[in-house]
Amino acid sequence: MSELAPLIADLALILICAGVMTLIFKKLKQPLVLGYIVAGFIASPHFALTPSVMDAASIHVWSDIGVIFLLFALGLEFSFKKIVKVGGPAIIAALTIIFGMILVGFLVGSAFGWSKMDALFLGGMICMSSTTIIYKAFEDLGLSKNKFAGLVMSILILEDILAVVLMVVLSTVAVSSNFEGGELVGSILKLVFFLVLWLVVGIYLIPLILRKTRSLMNDETLLVVSLGLCFLMVVVAAKTGFSAAFGAFIMGSILAETLEAEHIERLVKPVKDLFGAIFFVSVGMMVDPAMIVQYWLPILIITITVIVGQSFFATVGVLLSGQPLKTAVQSGLSLTQIGEFSFIIASLGVALGVTSDFLYPIVVAVSVVTIFLTPYMIRLADPVYGFIYKHLPGKVRTFLDGYAEASDPVAAKESPWKKYLSALGQIVLIYGILCVAICILGLQLLLPLAEKWIPGIWSHVVVAVVIMLALAPFLRAIMVKKNRSEEFKTLWEASPANRAPLAASVVLRLALAMGFVFYVLARLFHVSILILLLLAVAVVAYLMFSRLTKKQSRRLEETFLTNLRSRELREEYLGQKKPEYASRLLDKDLHLADFDIPADVEWAGASLHDLNLGQRFGVQVVAIIRGDRRFNIPNASARICPQDRIQVIGTDKDLEAFGAELHRSHSTRPEDYGDGEMILRRLPVGPSSPFLGKSLKDTGLRNRHKCLVAGIEKADGTLHIPNATLPLEDGDNLWIVGEKKDVETLLAL
Repeated sequence: MSELAPLIADLALILICAGVMTLIFKKLKQPLVLGYIVAGFIASPHFALTPSVMDAASIHVWSDIGVIFLLFALGLEFSFKKIVKVGGPAIIAALTIIFGMILVGFLVGSAFGWSKMDALFLGGMICMSSTTIIYKAFEDLGLSKNKFAGLVMSILILEDILAVVLMVVLSTVAVSSNFEGGELVGSILKLVFFLVLWLVVGIYLIPLILRKTRSLMNDETLLVVSLGLCFLMVVVAAKTGFSAAFGAFIMGSILAETLEAEHIERLVKPVKDLFGAIFFVSVGMMVDPAMIVQYWLPILIITITVIVGQSFFATVGVLLSGQPLKTAVQSGLSLTQIGEFSFIIASLGVALGVTSDFLYPIVVAVSVVTIFLTPYMIRLADPVYGFIYKHLPGKVRTFLDGYAEASDPVAAKESPWKKYLSALGQIVLIYGILCVAICILGLQLLLPLAEKWIPGIWSHVVVAVVIMLALAPFLRAIMVKKNRSEEFKTLWEASPANRAPLAASVVLRLALAMGFVFYVLARLFHVSILILLLLAVAVVAYLMFSRLTKKQSRRLEETFLTNLRSRELREEYLGQKKPEYASRLLDKDLHLADFDIPADVEWAGASLHDLNLGQRFGVQVVAIIRGDRRFNIPNASARICPQDRIQVIGTDKDLEAFGAELHRSHSTRPEDYGDGEMILRRLPVGPSSPFLGKSLKDTGLRNRHKCLVAGIEKADGTLHIPNATLPLEDGDNLWIVGEKKDVETLLAL
């Protein structure tokens, strides 16, 4: 008999333990993460009553894959546009929490006499709250619709993305083994460079690939392709000095902008759940009861630090963002736990070999305690707020109330300078990074290949031409974009004092473009500086006035923007999201509202001409959405059908009146359902029958009597399908279907 591989036996053990624990914790209505941790402890050598995992190294590899899938799934749920949507309060609160808790964690770790790396990683572990745990707690307590719950979830979205950045920074610091500011700044710049490069290239290429191959994609191929792209990005990230988890997150974020994002998310979820369970079980295997007993005091102090620190910094951060004291206290007491990212950062420290063995089980113990306390901390929010408000000095209460009122969002127009400089900064950053990447690839990768296969100076000529062709659309965008924008024209005409800085911005961008051309030519050709400058000027001048380059630049930008907005455009098309112009209508006291047409509305099926909604209610139908089809600006002959969704423009008063009429227009249910009963009866055709000798179409049975002839039974007993043109004969029997009252009236003739 062949022996079972240790890895298979280990997987059987940990999955059985995980399955049993999840059932128990589900029954106890506790977070499943804790069940996985307990299962890991049971399957570990630290628990003597059950078999133990034999091949811990292989389980560790599987747990690393689990981290990759967790971050990939997080990226699929995340969109970089969400940072804009979460708003200022969430950004201020998240940054306050993260920086405050990292500092406190570092100070606590240093007070215990731990190494700088242990203290720094401790700060990173305790600065992130658990999105999964808080979301589940809000649902269980029925608080998910509250205002503060929405703010807390926005804070958690931002913490998730900042956690990925923090992992990169911690990895860089761990590898360099020091805290030198220069290296840290260099690492952050490197992060920004690759982040922008991967996102721009990925969002441009991957949706195009998926669009071209959509007809070939089923669930199986889409899952394989998505995971293949995920692990490709993992390899690329590792080759460039970043963590595998960071690469998985980036690919998830790129795929989140595609039309297939939700489909991919559903396909990946079972795989993510499996490997995620293995990861959390491996976390539980790190729990050593002897070490917990030995370090009970640090565990207690760190637990108190998490609860008090998260409450304090979150409350302060929300207050600073201009929210009321009650919202701040509720938000602060909801964030008093650490979870998934704490384990991921802890495993990062172990993988890099920069943290001590005792830190992992300490953080797991702290996480377990704080997760268990989460529902109780949320329930304490109102009593704590009442106590704080009661004991606050009157001047402080007045100041906080006034500060919250003064911080309410006000519709303020951005200045033309701010719009212009912001757009200019984005253009230079994005296109500049793309130009740098093209130069690196051309000079480091393409040039050695060309020198190998093309003799003499011609290899350099070919490389120069290829690089210039690749740079052309991006250099032109750097030089000329925004030079004819509304902001530029407004600033130019507003004051002569604006013209010098505006002209300087144009000249500086021209100089930047010339710098790229000059650098490439200087690396490829050893000629005088004057000749290189003349060549650079000639190339830049050609790019500025070339229609082909202009067309290419616009096409690339339009494709990128289309890919970036594809999900939003689909949601707008299907009526799941309001179009951009809807917010502008508010300035005109108009509003765009969606109405679902009930199946039993009386006027369903009528045309817009017959309904005359504009005259009756003062509203205009902008679009009719029917299933997956959208009819924009429907004409008067368009009909509104049951289950349609219509988008209507009008004032609040007009829309309210239309909605009330739509609600009143439901067809009334009959008092007696028997009135609509359908019956089948036999109608003999005799010598005195008014239908004798007539064809069915001439009898008027259907139009005048509202009855249907289901069949004609001849005198010999045979049943025939009705023929509307044949005359009825003596002895025929008509089998009539209709409503009871109509059939009885017909039989009485």
